[in-house]
Amino acid sequence: MRYTITGRNIDVTPGLRAAVEEKIGKLDRYFNPDTEVIVTLSVQKGKQKIEVTIPVKGNMIRAEESSSDMYVSIDLVEEIIERQMKKYKNKLIDKKQSAMAFSDLFINEEFDGDDEINIVKTKRFAVKPMDPEEACVQMELLGHSFYVFLNAETEQVNVVYKRKNNTYGLIEPEFE
Repeated sequence: MRYTITGRNIDVTPGLRAAVEEKIGKLDRYFNPDTEVIVTLSVQKGKQKIEVTIPVKGNMIRAEESSSDMYVSIDLVEEIIERQMKKYKNKLIDKKQSAMAFSDLFINEEFDGDDEINIVKTKRFAVKPMDPEEACVQMELLGHSFYVFLNAETEQVNVVYKRKNNTYGLIEPEFE
């Protein structure tokens, strides 16, 4: 696997780089050798955070973890990705497209686990035009962690969501 490791408010020392490559390298049995792994290490308010993104054909495997120690965060994020890979194996491997992104070992390996996604409730609602700030207010009034709305500026369906640090995010669709 090819690694792109960057640091925000932290120097990526040779020791940290080696720890990331060693721990995340345990996942290389699931991927082809030319798979890119994007790792961002950051420090914010005493929290040591790692974000790992692995783009594969048509999918994005992503996990983040934070703790008081970067090496612990690295261990935790590797476990999360491995759990995701095992749980969603059948969903990730589309025999026509995505299979070439994964190793033969991963494709042929059997994992225990329930990979069925069970949608238990469907909601329909009118989507009214508003700006993202108004959508955040509506979300807060409803006590939800996300809110779907029609962006009055772009005339597209967007989603605002509450982030961990009490800030907000905006998701805008990008059609390829």
